Amino acid sequence: MADSLADPFDNNPPADTLAQTKSTLRLELRARRQALNPTQQMQASLFLLRHLMKVPQFMRARNVAIYMANDGEIDPAPIARQLWKMEKHCFLPVLRPDKRRDLWFVEYKADTQLANNRFGIPEPDFRKQHKMSAQLLDVVLMPLVGFDRSGARLGMGGGFYDATFAFKQKKSAGKPVLIGLAHACQEVESLATAEWDIPLLAIATDKELIFTQT
Repeated sequence: MADSLADPFDNNPPADTLAQTKSTLRLELRARRQALNPTQQMQASLFLLRHLMKVPQFMRARNVAIYMANDGEIDPAPIARQLWKMEKHCFLPVLRPDKRRDLWFVEYKADTQLANNRFGIPEPDFRKQHKMSAQLLDVVLMPLVGFDRSGARLGMGGGFYDATFAFKQKKSAGKPVLIGLAHACQEVESLATAEWDIPLLAIATDKELIFTQT
């Protein structure tokens, strides 16, 4: 249940006001998740996996994209281990060297060597591992900064996932299924949406699954 930390955004606020509101909210929600201690983070990751194992699309998927946890994000490391155990293919987002915002997805195995990108986030070398188009992935697990129960999401503000999955705006059905991951404490009462927002099938937290599409 969301608390009263963040008031709902106005329906039509000025662009600069909305940007400032989002920036402030990001700081508040990032502070929430950063405040979780290592034991809480580990337990949250395990509960998250249990909830995802109840999602049919996840269980049927062969090619699943996750992310490397950063900045207090809920950690999908147990999900990666489960994917390998189930002999599924796991992928990580990789920043393009040409600085375009759409991401590449590169296969991630237990022995894959990682190196920090320009944001300090570990990623595999796209020159040494199999690369897959975003359109061919079955499920993409996306990190969230904030969310509400309608499926509205707040990211870090870089626009990488929005750019990569812009094709889902016109055709939300079909591959890939997008599922947002977050700590339950990152829920807010209401978030504004924009025309470039991409639809999520569900949001999975350490507490529950919230389906936003039927």
